[in-house]
Amino acid sequence: MEYQSWKDLLNPEFYIHLGGFWLILFIIFAETGLFIGFFLPGDSLLFISGIYAVKIIDATFGTTGSDFLDTTILATAVAIAAIIGNEIGYWFGYKSGPLLYERKDSLLFKKKYLFKAHDFFEEHGSVAVILSRFLPIVRTFSPIVAGIVKMDKKKFLLYNVFGAVLWSFTMIFAGHYLDKLFMDQFGIDLKKKLELIVLVIVLVTTLPIIIKFFFTKDKERPTQE
Repeated sequence: MEYQSWKDLLNPEFYIHLGGFWLILFIIFAETGLFIGFFLPGDSLLFISGIYAVKIIDATFGTTGSDFLDTTILATAVAIAAIIGNEIGYWFGYKSGPLLYERKDSLLFKKKYLFKAHDFFEEHGSVAVILSRFLPIVRTFSPIVAGIVKMDKKKFLLYNVFGAVLWSFTMIFAGHYLDKLFMDQFGIDLKKKLELIVLVIVLVTTLPIIIKFFFTKDKERPTQE
């Protein structure tokens, strides 16, 4: 699949066909490890990767002959990439996070997202590390905030692993087996409904963010002289 327009950058199928297994892992890692992934299609990428799981694994390593094992290999690899990304985000926040509050906004960095992640972390405590996995934007900055507030490293690792496994296995297995279910029971090929699927996933996952951004008052921030 060739790049045609900027819209392709929001299309999970584009990344799957362009770079397959390794590009998927890089994108998941980049969401938190490189702090630039808040605009990338994380949840929908995993769901649609689940639909193509067998093809992805077959093209990369060769299929095991089992849908379940192929899907498990993909979900496990994604979880590992997500764990590593979060650990790097935590380390960065732990070492130099406070400097981010003084950094100017840029195309790839928005300070308001950092504040939102901080508020989310304060509201939900340690469980925010798990919950943030399912929330675009917040999951990018949550590990940085955990580092900034000096969350216990072992506790963070525990929640990080649990959240990454829960997120990757839930999204990827849902994509794989819902595709089979709809095909077997209703004769509907979800591969032909990808645009609608992406739209639904984006709406479901971003609705809490939209509500929090536009319908809740921001906390007062201390101003610097």
